[in-house]
Amino acid sequence: MKVKCQLVKINALVDYKEGLELQEKAFQLVHQEQTQGIILLLQHKHVFTVGTQGGQDNLLMSKQQLERLGITVFETRRGGNITYHGPGQLVAYPILNLNYLKKDTRWYINQLEEVIIQTLKAYGITAGRKPKYVGVWIGDKKIAAIGVGMKKWITMHGFAFNIQVQKKYFTMINPCGITEFGIASLDDYIAEVNDDDVIRHVQERFSSVLDIELNEVTLDHFKGRSNVEYIKS
Repeated sequence: MKVKCQLVKINALVDYKEGLELQEKAFQLVHQEQTQGIILLLQHKHVFTVGTQGGQDNLLMSKQQLERLGITVFETRRGGNITYHGPGQLVAYPILNLNYLKKDTRWYINQLEEVIIQTLKAYGITAGRKPKYVGVWIGDKKIAAIGVGMKKWITMHGFAFNIQVQKKYFTMINPCGITEFGIASLDDYIAEVNDDDVIRHVQERFSSVLDIELNEVTLDHFKGRSNVEYIKS
């Protein structure tokens, strides 16, 4: 029997702190077994996030300069180094109970990579993995960053997939601490990016790669569920 998960698509740009709160609520719902999984799909306002492997030393501008540009810096408990989130980048936060799938962190990260690889394949683009580096690559350019967190085999955080991102923001950091490779975006390879089309492909690949059943619910429905206390991610 397939694992049943809920899908929440958010159209408005989401502040990173609000995104964490949504993840925390989803975690509690999954932990309380009100659902076997929730996947949040959204785009963030401009933010640099620093993971558990550090990253402040890979920030190439002062916080004062960033404040003038309206960009925040947020330390979080996902894996990995520093990365950028912003408009034109599809972020997926799968909050999944791996007790129902496979209790293997490396397998799970591989599955997230495969969702992006198969999505790009639908556009006729060949992408893959690069030894020593987590994420999805087209040649020597990274098109999707992955950083996950996990507690009691319930996942948090996820991937950031560049679909029509403004690359100038990546020049303000060493993305993921990497200096020798570049950044790619879907609009580098296709003439016109349709967000709804990309989301449809990603949704379908989540279902097929992870072999799960996705049922879409509205954000209002998700927010209106049980009054749970947030945990800190």
